[in-house]
Amino acid sequence: MEKERPKAEQIRLVLCDVDGTLYDWDRILSPRTKADITRLHEEGYAFGIASGRPYEELIHYAPDWGFSFPFDILIGLNGAELYIERTKEFREYYSLSRNTLKRAMDVMAQFEANPFMYWHQKLLAVKHDAMIEKSSRTSGREIVIAKDRSELWAEENAKIMFRMSEEETARAEAWLAEHPDPEYAAFKTQSTLIEFMDPRISKGFAIDQLEKTGEYAPEEILAFGDTSNDNPMLEKAGWGVCLCNGSEDTKACADDITRFSCREDGFADYLERWLFEKQPVSKK
Repeated sequence: MEKERPKAEQIRLVLCDVDGTLYDWDRILSPRTKADITRLHEEGYAFGIASGRPYEELIHYAPDWGFSFPFDILIGLNGAELYIERTKEFREYYSLSRNTLKRAMDVMAQFEANPFMYWHQKLLAVKHDAMIEKSSRTSGREIVIAKDRSELWAEENAKIMFRMSEEETARAEAWLAEHPDPEYAAFKTQSTLIEFMDPRISKGFAIDQLEKTGEYAPEEILAFGDTSNDNPMLEKAGWGVCLCNGSEDTKACADDITRFSCREDGFADYLERWLFEKQPVSKK
């Protein structure tokens, strides 16, 4: 059943993925996007970000991007973390057990990949390569190379990630889709990254938890994303928009698609036309 488009007046929270949505992989927020986020704040809308990155990184985004106000909602680790600025409440949800982490490592051994995880404010990886160096730079975390692969399942963790080439990522994504496992959810979040998390966790799950707090109902949320881990968020929100540079599966589940990419201020263009100017944006 097709979702009915909410009226702009119903929206109270704008919730966005970051990489590939607010900006491209150069990770520079455009002046137009910054101005529109500021306008949201000034006009009384809440603004939040939903990312695969952890809360401890996301909390610094607003000041690092030059905003004088904190973001209202932070969803970290694809929904395993939720922070509400108004109440200063931070919640954590399901982690992967040691056995499941080992199972993920065993499953991915058939692919040429570098497993790693967020670990005690650092990045714990199996090997040091250019991809892990890039992850280290963007996260601001020191790289620690495991002495033995078993260190990656020595304790519970919210998720484990696998860096690999685009070709190998596509091969792994296809294999994982054909071999689902009730112990974990595995999905692509970048063209060179596969992540494993508890199957109950998603950005849509975080919206459910947000509703339980009484802060925002799903129908009051306008959400933006670009790839598979955003799908549950776009489906759960009152209106879910995929950037035109997004993956085909995300475009298919979204309620609408931007006319411009993240490099071309697609988020800002859609926000201005539909929310600020209340123009009738064409359906996909």
